[in-house]
Amino acid sequence: MSSDLIWIKMIPFGTLFNVLTVLLGGSIGLFLKKRINPELNKKVFFVIGLFTIVLGLNMSLKNTDFIVLLLSIVCGTLLGEWIHLSAQITTFVNKLKNKLHIQSDNFSKAIITAFLLFCVGSMTIVGAIDEGLGKSPTILYTKSIMDGISAIILASTLGVGVLFSVFPMLAFQGGITIMVFYYKDFFPLLLVDYFTSVGGVIILAIGFQILGYKHINPINMLPSLIFVVFIYLVKLQF
Repeated sequence: MSSDLIWIKMIPFGTLFNVLTVLLGGSIGLFLKKRINPELNKKVFFVIGLFTIVLGLNMSLKNTDFIVLLLSIVCGTLLGEWIHLSAQITTFVNKLKNKLHIQSDNFSKAIITAFLLFCVGSMTIVGAIDEGLGKSPTILYTKSIMDGISAIILASTLGVGVLFSVFPMLAFQGGITIMVFYYKDFFPLLLVDYFTSVGGVIILAIGFQILGYKHINPINMLPSLIFVVFIYLVKLQF
């Protein structure tokens, strides 16, 4: 296989299409923002919260090894709280906001919420892995349409930060595809299920946060996605 063909095969076309649909949907949402009644916006946002909880619950049940799930969530959340991950990410995003002279009160919330909803899910992981394995990115194309529609609603309620979520999306989702392309033998399906289940719990936390529950911080739970890999590797030894 020539080097040019290899270079083309490793381009994450599914993720690039996903980025375009989010940008398009977010732009439509911003256009509609001033044309939608604020009270209607609140009701739609509440519905998003309910949908997010249902989505997270469905994802979290992909794997029934609840000990792995519990250990991953507890250890990851403890680490996230200890290093104040949420505060660090928010500070970074606010610096970006100030540097770009963006006037949006919800910029940090928008970019973080949108990224978590778009990228911490089974379709993201499985779709990116499939493309990395050389399969058609059909899953990512389907996900892209769903994300584009969600971006309309999110941008109409949270603002321009939703559009900026495509940068971490490109790095995370596209990064998985490229990594699998080079290390395709190291991604067992069971680990994908574990990853999806932990991601589902984080999505659940996002749903509760959208509905106004302030005692759970989904950002500080993100290290759980790293711990689940370590716990899976430890489990293989026994």
